Amino acid sequence: MLNLKQKIANDLLAIKAVELRPNDYFTWTSGLKSPIYCDNRLTMSYPKVRREIARGMVAIIQEQFPEVEVIAGTATAGIPHAAWVSELLDLPMVYVRDSAKKHGKTNQIEGRINQGAKVVVIEDLISTGLSSLKVVEALEAAGCDVLGVVAIFSYLISKATEAFKEAQVACHTLTDYDVLINEATKQGYIKDTDVAALVAWRDGL
Repeated sequence: MLNLKQKIANDLLAIKAVELRPNDYFTWTSGLKSPIYCDNRLTMSYPKVRREIARGMVAIIQEQFPEVEVIAGTATAGIPHAAWVSELLDLPMVYVRDSAKKHGKTNQIEGRINQGAKVVVIEDLISTGLSSLKVVEALEAAGCDVLGVVAIFSYLISKATEAFKEAQVACHTLTDYDVLINEATKQGYIKDTDVAALVAWRDGL
């Protein structure tokens, strides 16, 4: 029987939220050439998959952060997952922009949150970790106690591990690059001979 990490990895592959092209690299927005493209926004369109993700996140939160009082989604990809998780936990929710709005109340955090609130951040993807930590900083600047970050997927890039460690922020994910590659190989999405190159690409970042 598949464990949760394997199950989520297979779900992401099946709906093509994650695609692997070891011999025909994608170009990311940053210009980086990559054998993998991850678009977890696609999970919104698959009720069974999004429910599995929400339940998995709830399980992590209940185990790792039982004192949580508020769920915070990262704008924009983390927002729907934060909504489903907060509903299951019957907790308030907010979401956090990359930066404050230029008009109106110039909010960066949308929703009502009190100083001292114990918050868990919901993210869709961890690459370098910098965007997630920017959200953590905004919440801490608002007086919140950020318990940690929970995400769907991580590339397991060493820079991200170091960044979270330096910031002293806990980060947990439902699945990750290594599990995904292993499941993709078993399912025939990629060949055994592609694995070394995929790992070398990630480790070279």
